[in-house]
Amino acid sequence: MAVKIDNLDEAKLEELQGKIIGDVAGSMGLLLAYMGDRLDLYSALVEISPATSQELASSTGLSERYLLEWLSANTAGGYIDYDPASQKFSMTPEQAVIFAAEGHPHCMQGFFQAVMSAYIDEPKATEVFRSGAGFPWADHNPCLFCGTERFFRPLYAANLVDSWVPALNGVQEKLEAGAKVADIGCGHGSSTIIMAQSFPNSTFHGFDFHEPSIEHARERARAAGVARNTIFEVVTAKEYPGKDYDLVAIFDALHDMGDPVGACAHIASTLADDGTLMLVEPFAGDSLEENLHPLGQAYYSFSAIICVPASKAQEVGLALGAQAGQKRLTEVLNEGGFSQVRRATETPTNIVLEARL
Repeated sequence: MAVKIDNLDEAKLEELQGKIIGDVAGSMGLLLAYMGDRLDLYSALVEISPATSQELASSTGLSERYLLEWLSANTAGGYIDYDPASQKFSMTPEQAVIFAAEGHPHCMQGFFQAVMSAYIDEPKATEVFRSGAGFPWADHNPCLFCGTERFFRPLYAANLVDSWVPALNGVQEKLEAGAKVADIGCGHGSSTIIMAQSFPNSTFHGFDFHEPSIEHARERARAAGVARNTIFEVVTAKEYPGKDYDLVAIFDALHDMGDPVGACAHIASTLADDGTLMLVEPFAGDSLEENLHPLGQAYYSFSAIICVPASKAQEVGLALGAQAGQKRLTEVLNEGGFSQVRRATETPTNIVLEARL
């Protein structure tokens, strides 16, 4: 459909066009970064840098002509460095952390992987915009599951035990002595395993409705040596078993649930009298205007393609979205039976709420 546009401001048009060119360049850079991760190119370059494209080709066994183009694009994007005199490429320590330091909280490759899953799933996502139906979590490309876990795991490792748990009233002491814990929507089990490693006297139950993720979590727990104090089960947030949990935790998952109020009500019914719910959610203000920045754009975008459709594919389909904010989350917690809610702590990417009965 043709759109008639009048009263164009040429300066604003050029400014916006310049931003779009940057966004397009970034989207292609992200694709090449993902490919570089799959081909282990960044790690290879860190190991031998500075290096020419021919040297990188010899080191990796890949085509030099393709590598030259890949290196050139990465250099133009500021992802790697180039010395014209020697015609060699290299990576600064900061670049190496972002693109090659697997497990570091600043490594972005998991984020790139999750974005790639969204691109792959675009036809399905576009269709739910037309139909208004949901898009179940399990129907997404597997890149989403792996990328989500890969991105969040280092952030949890850096913050969960050292910052988030100590910010909760009396919880660390319970975990050290021996507590009963439920991790709802645990996915691949990263958060569950991190807690189990740090608090061996406690027992950790990881629950998720996605069977492949639970199978992966069990494998991870065995590899990490915490099979003794971890139990993983396939079950929904409103149906998980057990009573008298000292701590129930939800990491970046409540907003994906179809009935988060019902989930909170079930959690309330399973907590010990002095138990605690730790709710970790994406960082967000309470209004749209507070979230108009690059991180907000990323979260809203993922929410439109993944989070809201996942919620709408379940019963109730409340569709909180990834930028619900503390005020809306508190309303959900209150409706679910939690009378005391406070922000225990935060990071640039997450807010951590403590809820009690």
